[in-house]
Amino acid sequence: MHPDTSLVALSFGSVAILTFYTVFIAELVGDKTIYTVTSLSLRCRTGVLFAAMALAFAGKMLGAVLLAELIVRINSRWTGAISAGAFFLSAVFIWFKEPPAVASVGPSHEGLWKSAVLCFASLFFTEWGDPGQFAAAALAASSHAFLATWTGGTCALLVKGLLALAIGLKLRDWIPQGTLRIVASASCGVMGCLSLFELVFS
Repeated sequence: MHPDTSLVALSFGSVAILTFYTVFIAELVGDKTIYTVTSLSLRCRTGVLFAAMALAFAGKMLGAVLLAELIVRINSRWTGAISAGAFFLSAVFIWFKEPPAVASVGPSHEGLWKSAVLCFASLFFTEWGDPGQFAAAALAASSHAFLATWTGGTCALLVKGLLALAIGLKLRDWIPQGTLRIVASASCGVMGCLSLFELVFS
């Protein structure tokens, strides 16, 4: 395998940072989670929401990484092809996915545990198979650094969630959707090309 282009040669920190960047940019485009977190913040305690958010996001990234580990065990040649396909699929989803409508949520009088379950379920059981997870799975399969990918991906989702808590939907007003879409699609496209390059020249 070409030593300069192989993601396997990257350090733990490099893979974590690369995953953070890729997942964070992908998740900012046309994703319902920012709206969900913003809505939940109107009805649930911040501490409860943050704890549920951390568990939900860590679980979703674990699912993506476990899928990548399964892919790696199948065949090394298929790993490159599937990784490239996942990156390109992420780029396509990001480019064509329209931002969702914002749902209005009223104040809540639920108890602590009920609020925690509501927050966790709202974040964990929705948005599976989104561009961020595809990108994380592709990076994990390409780099074989499953823990680093999980760490970077989970941190990216948490930062996105914290931004939603702190400034809510204003994030979308400050950064144009068109700019985010171009940057995210291009990033995933570049990663897909690198995966194909490794597959051809390995």
